[in-house]
Amino acid sequence: MFMQHPVFLIISFVSAVIYDMILNGWRKVLRMNLLFTLPGLLIVALLNPMFNHYGVTPLLYIESSGNWVTLEALVYGLVLGCVMFIIILWFSCYNKIMTSDKFIYLFGRLIPALSLILSMALRFVPKFIKQLQVIRNGQKCVGRDISNAGIIKKAKYGLNMLSILVTWALENAIETADSMRSRGYGLKGRTAFSIYRFDKRDKVVGAVMLALFVIFCYGCAQGAAFAQYNPRILLAGMIVQGRKAPVDCPAVLTMITFMAFAAFCFVPVLLDMIENAAMERSRRAADTDIIVTYRKIYEDMAGEAAYNE
Repeated sequence: MFMQHPVFLIISFVSAVIYDMILNGWRKVLRMNLLFTLPGLLIVALLNPMFNHYGVTPLLYIESSGNWVTLEALVYGLVLGCVMFIIILWFSCYNKIMTSDKFIYLFGRLIPALSLILSMALRFVPKFIKQLQVIRNGQKCVGRDISNAGIIKKAKYGLNMLSILVTWALENAIETADSMRSRGYGLKGRTAFSIYRFDKRDKVVGAVMLALFVIFCYGCAQGAAFAQYNPRILLAGMIVQGRKAPVDCPAVLTMITFMAFAAFCFVPVLLDMIENAAMERSRRAADTDIIVTYRKIYEDMAGEAAYNE
């Protein structure tokens, strides 16, 4: 959100797409990128130069408005679109990984009331969508399907489903409040169970991510993330149209900053790949143990049969 250098955007986009593919499947990610990301990028990239006319590299003159479409405005529109959709990709990964129990584990002791409200809010939309699907299936069974009805009946059936959903939501809220009260929520000295533990692996990964974060933050403070699109395109570590960026950041520090940011973004991908590899090895070992066990059972049974004969 805060860096508009093309190298940072490319690294963040690639890592977010790969991680999103691991979590949600490549078909869903590809469909979302083709249906929303690419058209959105084109729309933002074309709209920005239509309303903003800064820049010194004209590309097209519009006679009706008397304005030039410049390269700088077009590139900056493309950068803004990339920033917006990279954020959407990362929050898609966050929505898959960050469950309510994880959120409460992290912030339950620091801000118990607020963490509970936020966790309930995060699960509000998926839970209601699921319940709405249940209500719609029930309405289909009694002949009130909105997909095969007229406009008036669609409105009538839709309002009826909305009424059922709101009633269910209110009843669910009362049941949740009664359940929390009966379990002593909010009482002094009450403890909370959690399946998560902060062990040595978390400390190691946290230390590595903190070190990478400090490295690329230092590089950005020295100018490695400098990016200017008005009136000229000036980028740190690059020569654009024969001009260098007005920063004193050495090329070595710029490369180290890029590599540290790339390592930071790819940490979740590497962790997930390592976890999947360990799980696959465990499954193969379990399958081998099962085969050996069954083979031993069959051999014992065959031996007993031969002995009895």
